[in-house]
Amino acid sequence: MKKVLIITYYWPPSGGGGVQRWLKFSKYLPEFGWEPIIFTPENPDFDMKDDTLLNDVNPELEVIKLPIWEPYKLFEKISGKQRPSQGLIQSSKKQGIFTKLAIWLRGNLLIPDPRKFWVKPSVKFLKDFVQDNGINTVITTGPPHSMHLIGLQLKRKLNIRWIADFRDPWSKWDMLENFKLSSLARRMHRKLELRVLQNADEVITVSQTWVNEFEDIHKRTYRVITNGFDDSDFDNIKPKKGSGKIVISHFGLINTFRNPVIFWDVLRRLSTQVQIEVRLYGTIEEPIKDSVMADPILSNLIEFKPPVSHDEVLRAYAESDILLLLLNNSNNAHGHIPGKLFEYLASQRPIIALGPKNGDAANIINQCEAGTTVSWKDEEALRKAILSVIDGEESKRELKAIEKFSRRNLTQELVQKVLAN
Repeated sequence: MKKVLIITYYWPPSGGGGVQRWLKFSKYLPEFGWEPIIFTPENPDFDMKDDTLLNDVNPELEVIKLPIWEPYKLFEKISGKQRPSQGLIQSSKKQGIFTKLAIWLRGNLLIPDPRKFWVKPSVKFLKDFVQDNGINTVITTGPPHSMHLIGLQLKRKLNIRWIADFRDPWSKWDMLENFKLSSLARRMHRKLELRVLQNADEVITVSQTWVNEFEDIHKRTYRVITNGFDDSDFDNIKPKKGSGKIVISHFGLINTFRNPVIFWDVLRRLSTQVQIEVRLYGTIEEPIKDSVMADPILSNLIEFKPPVSHDEVLRAYAESDILLLLLNNSNNAHGHIPGKLFEYLASQRPIIALGPKNGDAANIINQCEAGTTVSWKDEEALRKAILSVIDGEESKRELKAIEKFSRRNLTQELVQKVLAN
């Protein structure tokens, strides 16, 4: 069996979407003749913890861990506050001077990201480990994109086969706007990104739009391997029992980029017609949450729930009548395909997405006949989409189209199109 080293910052018990992709690939790779070896930090500072994901780690899987130093304690010392969760930095309009300074330092000195200090010790350790264990193929996955810098140096030192996986863009990532980058910092990001794109033997990403954006930076062959769902996760999930109310659920971050203003307006209008209950699981930007709670109608319809384990998320899908998908209301939203979309598909619940109607996520929803995508400003279309589900006007899902996004099928695609080349 051939060995492949996978370098990833996110690994169980890390929670959230970033961990799922290579956790699932590593689960199914042995079925296709590849032995994955995971290299990950011993003491990472991630936002979410989910111990249930440890159940997906094969006890025979070799996981190598190396200590990491991250400067978040320094951020807290300078700003006087705890590090904000990723995605919420842009929300504060009352940032003090020290918080602003800390954010500026993060964006302009810690390039490409605060995990950069792990690159040198990782290369030093892996240089011997790779040679001693007969490893010829290395995969790096980002963000954090400093993982790719480890691959870049290993490629130069050992001439191994290196595959760079981009779960999100790099220099065109909308999250970078939070950090008030100087022109010099932007150039440094683009320079590092270009080096990775030029030197990796294979580059894969999760959407065709992002392939197009990478081609604008450097012309070469790129491959799309989307995220997906694991059939086995749904084995013991029981379907929802009717409660009389229409339950609309959303999972994940709601911030400035994903504030569904027209959804709030539609809820007010529908509240006199049908019984609706909205469940919002995950982190909600405080000004958005405060605004909803101050509304006498919305506050009675919406329930805020904290981030929950992946097992609980799967059960919550089954308890929902409509699954809400919020795509970033930003310039690069066309290529944004949230990982949860594929689990939405597997749950076979109607999907209503807010975002570009010609984006990659909308195309998948259309191909699978799994729901409707509504633009961020089309309130009437959103109202009609919700009512059509309530009235029982569901489309027939294309199960074959959905099945191609199973983790096993995607792993087979990864092996055939990337690893076997």
